Amino acid sequence: MRKSKFKLLRNSILLDAIGVATSFIPGVGEIFDILWAPYAAKKMREMFPGEKGKIASVIVFIEEIIPGTDFIPTFTLMWLFTFVFGQEKQPMPQTIEVEINE
Repeated sequence: MRKSKFKLLRNSILLDAIGVATSFIPGVGEIFDILWAPYAAKKMREMFPGEKGKIASVIVFIEEIIPGTDFIPTFTLMWLFTFVFGQEKQPMPQTIEVEINE
């Protein structure tokens, strides 16, 4: 789990870097964003399955398709939300003493 979690982080940073790189190519970047937005949404859904992944895929699509918002690291934010801020606390096992009188 730990290895795959950090592999997912690496892939998230890479995909965010590709999304940002398009903003440095005037004219061509906007055309690339039209192709990149649906691909990014598909990758988000694959990387983060479930309801949260579906919502994140819509958000990344909108973020990539709107000019000037490419700097937002949506994949990395989703990773943080999933593995850092969204961690559910594991319940602590408790012992129960039972006294039997015969």
